Amino acid sequence: MTSDNFEPKIVAFLCNWCTYTGADLAGTSRIQYPPNVRIIRLMCSGSVDPTYVLKALLDGADGVLIGGCHPGDCHYQSGNYKARRRVIALKEILKQAGMEEDRVWLRWISASEGQRFADTVTQMTQYLKEKGPNPMKREWAV
Repeated sequence: MTSDNFEPKIVAFLCNWCTYTGADLAGTSRIQYPPNVRIIRLMCSGSVDPTYVLKALLDGADGVLIGGCHPGDCHYQSGNYKARRRVIALKEILKQAGMEEDRVWLRWISASEGQRFADTVTQMTQYLKEKGPNPMKREWAV
C-alpha cells in the first residue's frame, strides 16, 4: 500500500576506485537513472561500517546501496571481501531484530560499468517504490 507520489530515498556508499567512477561514467555518458540516490564517496567499500548503514535507515533512508569493486579487483586487495562479510552480518542482525534486510543492497560495479550503475539505481528505486516507505524511520526524523 504505497502512495503514487512516494519517492524512495537511497543512500549509496560507493568505492572511489570502481563504483563511484562507474557512477561518474553514467553521468558523463548521459545515461538516465532516477534522482533518488544520494552518493557518499568512500575510498573502499570495506570501510563501510554497519553503524553507517543503520544510521542512514533510522534517519529516514528507504534503502542503502553499497557499491564496490568486483571480487579480486579491489584497489586495497581485500576490502570488498570485508564489505561482503559485514553486509552478511548486518543483514542477519536486521533480520533477527525484525527489520527488513532487503533494504540493504551490495553490488559489485566496476569503473567501466556506468550502465550497470544506472540499472542498479533504477531497479532499487522501483523495488523500494513497490515496497513502500521505510518502517524503521524514526518518528522524529524530518
